[in-house]
Amino acid sequence: MFRVNQQTNRISSVKSKSFSELGFTERKHLQEWLAYQPDALGEELLIIQKEFDGFDDTRERLDLLALDKDGNLVIIENKLDDSGRDVVWQALKYASYCASLTKAQIVEIYQQYLDRYEPVASEPELNAPQHAAARICEFLDAPDLDEVKLNLGNSQRLMLVAANFRKEVTSTALWLLGQGINIACFKITPYALGEQLLINIDQIIPTPEAKELMIGISAKEAEEKSAEVVLKNRHTVRREYWERALEAFQKSSCDLYDNISTTKDHWLCAGSGVTGCPFSLIFNQKELRVELWLSRSNSEENKWLFDELVNQRSQIDSAFGEPLEWLRLDDKKQSRIQYSTKVDGFNKDTWSQSVEWHLTQMTKLEQALKGPLQKASQGLKQKEKE
Repeated sequence: MFRVNQQTNRISSVKSKSFSELGFTERKHLQEWLAYQPDALGEELLIIQKEFDGFDDTRERLDLLALDKDGNLVIIENKLDDSGRDVVWQALKYASYCASLTKAQIVEIYQQYLDRYEPVASEPELNAPQHAAARICEFLDAPDLDEVKLNLGNSQRLMLVAANFRKEVTSTALWLLGQGINIACFKITPYALGEQLLINIDQIIPTPEAKELMIGISAKEAEEKSAEVVLKNRHTVRREYWERALEAFQKSSCDLYDNISTTKDHWLCAGSGVTGCPFSLIFNQKELRVELWLSRSNSEENKWLFDELVNQRSQIDSAFGEPLEWLRLDDKKQSRIQYSTKVDGFNKDTWSQSVEWHLTQMTKLEQALKGPLQKASQGLKQKEKE
């Protein structure tokens, strides 16, 4: 790594350091960095436990346990200046232990993590849910836990992080890749730049080129998995429900959904007149919901619009007739304002009441929010001009 001096038009090397000379430790530093910034490993990961030791007949504990976007468990093993000879064997043992974890056990493991490291805030209605099942569903973009597939078969993944990898480790990792074991090695290097300390993380196994090849090889498997999901019975159920709901909307004074088609998804969106801010109907197995979804591409715009609307919270709640749920979701790009009810959603005998609930509540939500949203949008445009 080099530093550029623009005045002299020269470069000078930035000195790499070892973790030991900097006084960093594996548990207090490297592990914490990755626990709170897991995307440093090149993808979205949900950390569900630290120092996990929930294995029968052994006191061994893995450093970090995570879920990836496909619901696979990811075992993350951290070393400092040297990977050691046995890190691969250690990670393989942990993967074998984790292979038997059920969905319920994974949810419980994550709940223990949240209870310990992310206690519920004093105003939980303004924050993301703290319940493990809800957080997992949100991370995987699933409507409810029944649709989530976790830790299927031998899908466990291994990630090894160290400043230096011994040849016996890299050789074994490459061989495991050839046998279909999903393993990755990340080289982490600290640098000193004056008073600043910098960290660089490079994936050395598999290389980006090899990773692309692996993605191509697994395309057929991914296609088959997608086809299986599409054919699930609940997609047919949703289409049938949306047909009945849209028929009711088209006969009503609410014209939001006049040009909307049915879908297999658990949501149905209609434009509000403001880009990236749809009104959405949500149909889940256990819940119905109506919401305004602030989902513009720019996170700051979403939060600005939300704050403008929350300034009128009492008037909007009064216009709606009930207190709405105001979710700023500071750790997410989007924000939303919603109203929900618990139902036995897939019981067709209750669909008449469900459709009536959706129609009534969405009509009220549009009337309460459309004007304030338009005003906030105009304020945002004016703000951008200034």
